[in-house]
Amino acid sequence: MPERDESKPWPGSRPHPEKTYVKALLVKKWEKLDYVTDLRDFLVKHPLLVLEVGFHPMRDSTQIYGFDVAATVPCDRWLRHKQQVMDNEILQALFRETVHDLQAEIPGLGDTPVSDTKHIYAWVKENNPREFITGRYDPEKQPSGDPDCRLGVKRSKNQDEATGEQTKVEKEYLWGYGTGIMAATHPQYGDVVLAEYTLPFNEADSTYFAPLYARLVETIGLRPSFFAADAAYDAWHIYQPFAEVG
Repeated sequence: MPERDESKPWPGSRPHPEKTYVKALLVKKWEKLDYVTDLRDFLVKHPLLVLEVGFHPMRDSTQIYGFDVAATVPCDRWLRHKQQVMDNEILQALFRETVHDLQAEIPGLGDTPVSDTKHIYAWVKENNPREFITGRYDPEKQPSGDPDCRLGVKRSKNQDEATGEQTKVEKEYLWGYGTGIMAATHPQYGDVVLAEYTLPFNEADSTYFAPLYARLVETIGLRPSFFAADAAYDAWHIYQPFAEVG
């Protein structure tokens, strides 16, 4: 992780390292904590983890571990800010290096990638069924809480699940994003994500393929021979790169 040059004069106190915030957010993910406030509470309750993650301790000889844990861990507002503005290029670089380490451990990793997309709900009131909103799913009425999210179809069905008979089409909408991934499965190591790409939710699944494939080839350093995906990826331009390598 790039850090600022400590040999140069900087105003203010010494900041916590950037890699510390990445580790803290990994703790949030690993512990399945939904909110940053939950993350901060968790860290304050685990002072040795705070040191392990890398926060600069605020010395206090009256405390059991010799430092004030609550004063050491940044406030939830600042942790939330770091989560929102952290440089995605840095995170992508960390991701690529992780895949390279896995390639050294797992021969042939990535020769048969699989792909799919997953919806992400935007944090807007239009996605809350308890809120009364006129034109909730009108694509022309952009939610004020998130100017970048888009309206899309989460699920569409035209069959009765009990009888299998054709019925009228029913669609479930949401405002948000879609994350596409390419992954590989190994009998010993399990599932390994090799590439990721996020778009607004109004894009079709097949739209994700080209940028995902480019990121995959750049990361693993080869063009895979096989590919597995569902019917949403059934298009000639998706078959083409695999046909070219036989």
